[in-house]
Amino acid sequence: MANIEMDAIDRRILCILQENGRLSNQEIAERVNLSPSPCLRRIRRLEESGVIRGYVALLDAQRLGLDLLAYVNVRLEKRGGPTLSAYGDSMPARAGATHAELFRASVQSWPEVVACHAMTGDMDYLLRVQVEDMAHFSRFMQDQLLHHPSVIDVKTSFSLDTIKETTALPII
Repeated sequence: MANIEMDAIDRRILCILQENGRLSNQEIAERVNLSPSPCLRRIRRLEESGVIRGYVALLDAQRLGLDLLAYVNVRLEKRGGPTLSAYGDSMPARAGATHAELFRASVQSWPEVVACHAMTGDMDYLLRVQVEDMAHFSRFMQDQLLHHPSVIDVKTSFSLDTIKETTALPII
């Protein structure tokens, strides 16, 4: 999809929404010096074009008891395809699916994985895993990740402290 044309007002609207997505159209319009109708038209255009994907509540993982954050590098098997019987009945396997396709489908069903990125370099995927504690992480690793027949290697790093974390994109 092509980038849509945006002017300084559109960018300001996006910055305001990234800061507080619960503001009313009236409040946003006042902050960007527009009347409410043109401001709403701009927001709708940004939503319809996919620049604004949605609105969410940002939750505090630690206050929810999800105190352990791990980054897991995953390397997959490259040769041959897994057999359907290797997955049992619980896996989303299908005839002819590649290791990557099966892994990507499995990741979608693991709630502990809050982000998954395909990577360059030695490892194929980087998972951001948020869990309660080391016991929960161990269960996830043993029962899900290491149990997956396409996975041949994992390397894990645990977050000691969060220095910066934001959902805001650098809109220039």
